[in-house]
Amino acid sequence: MDRYPDILEDILHSDENSDDEWDMLLAETKREEESRSKRRNKHRGSVPGHRIIRRGRVEGHERLYHDYFAPNCVYDAFFRRRFRMGRPLFLRIVNGVEQYDPYFVQTTDAIGNLGLSSLQKVTAAFRILTYGTPADSVDEYVRIGESTAIESLRRFVQAVIAVFGDEYLRPPNNNDIARLLAIGEQRGFPGMLGSIDCMHWKWKNCPTAWQGMYTGHCHEPTIILEAVASQDLWIWHAFFGLPGSLNDINVLERSPVFATLTEGRAPPVNYRINGHDYTMGYYLADGIYPNWSTFVKTIPCPQGLKRKHYAAAQESIRKDVERAFGVLQARFAIVRGPARFWDEETLAYIMKACIIMHNMIIEDEGATNDNDFDGSGENPIVQVSHVHTPEFVDFIQTHHQIRSNASHSQLQSDLIEHLWQRYGQ
Repeated sequence: MDRYPDILEDILHSDENSDDEWDMLLAETKREEESRSKRRNKHRGSVPGHRIIRRGRVEGHERLYHDYFAPNCVYDAFFRRRFRMGRPLFLRIVNGVEQYDPYFVQTTDAIGNLGLSSLQKVTAAFRILTYGTPADSVDEYVRIGESTAIESLRRFVQAVIAVFGDEYLRPPNNNDIARLLAIGEQRGFPGMLGSIDCMHWKWKNCPTAWQGMYTGHCHEPTIILEAVASQDLWIWHAFFGLPGSLNDINVLERSPVFATLTEGRAPPVNYRINGHDYTMGYYLADGIYPNWSTFVKTIPCPQGLKRKHYAAAQESIRKDVERAFGVLQARFAIVRGPARFWDEETLAYIMKACIIMHNMIIEDEGATNDNDFDGSGENPIVQVSHVHTPEFVDFIQTHHQIRSNASHSQLQSDLIEHLWQRYGQ
């Protein structure tokens, strides 16, 4: 009633208090009370505008447990298909994430109601990653709200990177390089460490001000992933985040793929082809990459049986990285469809987490022969020195050796002869 002081003052000090004035006051007061009552009914909970939905979290957890995780679960035969991995590996990820981030530990609220369990939060994140669905689509089964599902996804991918990134997103160590060199020798390419290429991920919610920078030959905003993969589809190198307007050469100039090699921290790679000794491994690449000694490319228009045989072998084995991209997108549909998040940081976390879990699945399913990682074969730590030493000269020399066109041509010629002598005749 304090909103109508003039009306009250007129009524109290006027000698002519008519019934019409009292009726007008009562009507205004009634309308004000009704308006306040509507506002109180509209807003529930501690946050203005937040509606409480009794989703049945406990029932949702019990249903999820009996469907997929109980000893005699309902969908035991469909677990690998729907979660993209075996149950033991999934539970290993859940336990690691739960120990790293207390957010995934089930708690109770102030009145004793149980919150969401770790299985519900991780399952919601997995469904978004594997099926590429919107966040609110998991509410009906998992019983988790849209905002909570998004928060669970962001925390989940960060936890996966923190817990498993050092092991499953590492550069090759001594044991890994020995195994990769043996595989390359068996396939007719001694010294090969894998194949390299780039993939574009469409960014649907790219800010309007950035769309010109992120739009390239795909005619829509994209973000680039540069990766190196081996025959078993293990991704050894992942460099993500550059705008889609760049090409593979621009990405290579900014990529740390040869950082350990130029800094002298890469494990030694020694092999012999056609009577010539080499000390640096190489990657199979397509035609856009430069003529460096660390790249082996195909011949666009091969002339003669030797060159035709070499071109067919190179183009066939180089598809390893293309296959890795295809399997990654098939397992995690979120990186195949348009990205719906607004910030690059979250997209980078999602891409790295998917690559880590992709490598974990490869190891779990036995695609790798010997990929145990205990840290014993990792690269030695080099102490940083700020004094001008001959090591800087070695750095410059290695840099020029990587970009040597002469070494590239010699290596290609030796591989042509090696493949023809081994398979062509």
